[in-house]
Formats: sequence, structure tokens, C-alpha cells
Amino acid sequence: MPTRSAGLLLYRRGAVGLEVLLGHMGGPYFARRDEGTWSIPKGEYASDEEPFAAACREFAEEFGAPPPVIGAALDLGTVRQRNGKLVTAWAVEGDFDAATIISNTFEIEWPPKSGRRQQFPEIDRAAWFDVTTARSKVIGGQEALLDRLAEQLGGTEN
Repeated sequence: MPTRSAGLLLYRRGAVGLEVLLGHMGGPYFARRDEGTWSIPKGEYASDEEPFAAACREFAEEFGAPPPVIGAALDLGTVRQRNGKLVTAWAVEGDFDAATIISNTFEIEWPPKSGRRQQFPEIDRAAWFDVTTARSKVIGGQEALLDRLAEQLGGTEN
């Protein structure tokens, strides 16, 4: 059975049009990569946990503050990422200072087979992107979430 995650896509409408907030995946495997290494804040949830609540929790864990929600959440449905993980997501309008993120961490053996364990942030930085740019930044499978957001907002990407 595939892993299930819930996520939250924060968006705002600015001078350049529709923008979305993405986080760059932390850790040594993604440190020198940019394309295809950004994601909406998301994470796994238990079968007895309400997915939208999990999405809000994950936003707070990965960005260091609760989501600044303005208005109702838009249901973006579920997508399958390239790794097979199913991600159910919502979009909420709000603003957030991407420079202020404080992400939770994870621990892995690094360098591999060294016996040393190191901690890395789940998200090492965040940034706002217009939807066209965001499509090239997100990990495989999440492009559909951007398309669904633009569609629900009347097809306005920029």
C-alpha cells in the first residue's frame, strides 16, 4: 500500500500574479540540486488523523509557524508522486516570510557507511515562485497540484 501524505500549498496574488510558497528539500542528497527538489510542505498522517489537520501540522513543522490562512481552503485532491507516495493537498491564501522558516530535522548516516549520524533540516529554504517557474521546481507529480490551483482560481497563473 502506498504511503499517504497531506500537504498545504500557500498562495498569494501579487504584482507578478499568482505565486506559491515551496520548500527546498533539505539534506545532502538535494544540497546542490534545484530543479525537481522543491515541494509543498507535507507529511505522513495516521489513519485516525484528519488529513487537513495533518497538512496544517506539517506546514508548521516544516516552516516553523502555523499557516497564515485567509479564507477557505481549496481542495486540490490527491496526486501520486514519482516515488509512488499519494499526496492529498489543499491550497490556502496567505502571506508568509520565506526567509523566516525554521524546519524540523531528520537524522541519517552521513557520509554513507561512515558510522556517523548527522541531522539535517527537512526543508533548508523556502521561496515564492510564480506558477510557471514552480512547475519546473517541484518534485515529480506535484505539478498537477499547481494546475488544479490555477484552474480553481479561474486559470490565472500570472
